[in-house]
Amino acid sequence: MGRLAGGRPRPSLTNAPVDLAYDGAMAIRVFSDPGCTAHDPGEHPEHVARWERADATLRALAPLPGAPLVFERPAAIAPEALALVHPPEHSARLAAFCAAGGGRLDEDTVASPGTEAAARGSAGAAVAAAAAVLAGPGRQAVALCRPPGHHALPTETMGFCLYNNAALAARWAQVHGGLSRVAILDWDVHHGNGTEAIFADDPTVLFMSLHQHPNWPGTGRPTDIGVGAGRGYTANVRLPLGTGDAGAMQALDEVFGPLVATFRPELVVVSAGFDAHWRDPLGRLGFTVTGYAALMRVVLGWAEELAAGRCVVLLEGGYDVEALAASLGAVVQVLRGGEVEDPLGPSPYPVAGDGVARAIAETRAALGAVWPAFREPQASPR
Repeated sequence: MGRLAGGRPRPSLTNAPVDLAYDGAMAIRVFSDPGCTAHDPGEHPEHVARWERADATLRALAPLPGAPLVFERPAAIAPEALALVHPPEHSARLAAFCAAGGGRLDEDTVASPGTEAAARGSAGAAVAAAAAVLAGPGRQAVALCRPPGHHALPTETMGFCLYNNAALAARWAQVHGGLSRVAILDWDVHHGNGTEAIFADDPTVLFMSLHQHPNWPGTGRPTDIGVGAGRGYTANVRLPLGTGDAGAMQALDEVFGPLVATFRPELVVVSAGFDAHWRDPLGRLGFTVTGYAALMRVVLGWAEELAAGRCVVLLEGGYDVEALAASLGAVVQVLRGGEVEDPLGPSPYPVAGDGVARAIAETRAALGAVWPAFREPQASPR
């Protein structure tokens, strides 16, 4: 395989507006489905207030300076589009289960009578966002997906997820949008095991995940780099507790940026979980609102340079409602070219020390089996 291109300069971790070319006539389309409130798992981390606060936060941004936000209610995903990732028998089983009253689908995922319909709406939002950026003229779109999707396997629910929204958006863009290469960055605190498994042998989809280790589901080892023809097109960076914003930026700069530069995607999809924020009860990576904005600036830079600006942001996790809303708002402000504020402040966690460097080195060593640029230079003999 060819050599990797060099990494891009690392943007600043400041609250400055994004410094990218912006056509003020291009709106950011936000796909948000009130029908997701029919998914009612009861006392559960993935509750309806997550969507309510996320939707309200973005609507409050609309009057502020920046690219316009256009809110749309997506249609439920069509059966033929859903079948691009999930076989019909899977969706039929879920629909029957919910119609019978719902219950526990797996150890973490609870369904109510309206859950399967909500999941089809969530998947529809992801596909609509991909379709919107391909149709133009706007080049970025956001989907407030609920339930989330990145743990869902083709025939299994897992980790609050029924249908894999990111995988559906990527595959739809290829099959119906004519794209050859799609990159997915998953920055949720939990590894996107479902998305990885779906594309593990596929060299047309670059899957990249940074996630906390140790943490559930325990997958996403640095040595997991894909299989068969897809070997080298999966990259996992396992971040230690307390990594913080700078460590996440380092992973993008030293691992994911070089991969993206060589892969040259035609669309960038972000599985945007916000449970790596320091306030979240399900993780302890210590990211901040400002840090999420910085990550988005990097990703938007990739899209602008390599993918004609095409970037889709899909909501995944995030279980502290205030942190979720503020972080999502910051990401959308970056897309709009607007100012970013952090109302929640810095992380109280201690910095991870040299643990981040070790994690990155492990991933680079694994990828070096495929990509020469990740092979560390040999020491000169004495």
